Amino acid sequence: RSSYSCCYFVLPCCFFDFHGKYSRKQSKKTQYREYLDFVSQVGFVCGFHVEEDCLRIPSTKRVCLIGKNRTYSPVQCAVIDKQITQYIHNRQPCAMVSYHGRTGFNHNDGSDNVCKEAGTEFSGDETETAGRVWMPGFQPREKEEQVRNCATLPRDFVDDVVLSVANLLLNATQEKSCHNTDGASTNTWNQGESLSLKEVAEHLNKETLKRLKSEYGGLQTLLKNSHQVFEVLNGRVHIRDWRKEKPSRKNKPKVKRHLSAEAFKTRLCWFFLHHPDGCSLPSKSCPYAHGTEELR
Repeated sequence: RSSYSCCYFVLPCCFFDFHGKYSRKQSKKTQYREYLDFVSQVGFVCGFHVEEDCLRIPSTKRVCLIGKNRTYSPVQCAVIDKQITQYIHNRQPCAMVSYHGRTGFNHNDGSDNVCKEAGTEFSGDETETAGRVWMPGFQPREKEEQVRNCATLPRDFVDDVVLSVANLLLNATQEKSCHNTDGASTNTWNQGESLSLKEVAEHLNKETLKRLKSEYGGLQTLLKNSHQVFEVLNGRVHIRDWRKEKPSRKNKPKVKRHLSAEAFKTRLCWFFLHHPDGCSLPSKSCPYAHGTEELR
């Protein structure tokens, strides 16, 4: 409805209608096939020649629908827009009534009052607002979708959170009795305690938590992104001990071995800089640089 020249591509996945989960109407088709047919119908009602294709992607939901050409001329836009408006309103929960196998309005079942209160009653002059209001409560996405996976947070903010959480885990060993199942071999390097995400969050200030709350996954995502320092397992945060990391397989393809070698020593070792015991690995074994002179 944005413009006559609009084209579209859609990859249907989750089964949703305009106002909620899609309700199945037929049992002879699979749920996926029935939903594809529904999305195709939406395109047809909107005046498109709907084409179907199958993408080469590793997914069970890989059928896409494409609308490149219209079924009507530009002079018929007003009529088609009225048809689209009627179709949208007929699919609203308060207006769904079956008349001899086809969907329509029932103005005698009391649901019309609900529609009026919500401002969704359809009338013949609905096309007057068609260009301005597509449907009540409709909010299109922004043209540029904001990245909210903690990747765009300021570097100094992320570094402060990482250092605070690491110090929290390291200092927790002083408050709890040391219990190490690996024996004396690992007692010389302080790995700290493990704490739940909730316990970690309780020790962070409100401003930090408020900032993280606006990101998808919040604190957990930030800590998982800090793969060099932390390991998050079953909702608990641990300081990563690189001595326990499984060594890379020697039978890797040459291309992969070459790529991993290029990434070696390209960043400073956080443990070398900040951990009270330094890095748990010797310089030649650590994938990160022990000092600026080792940076590649």
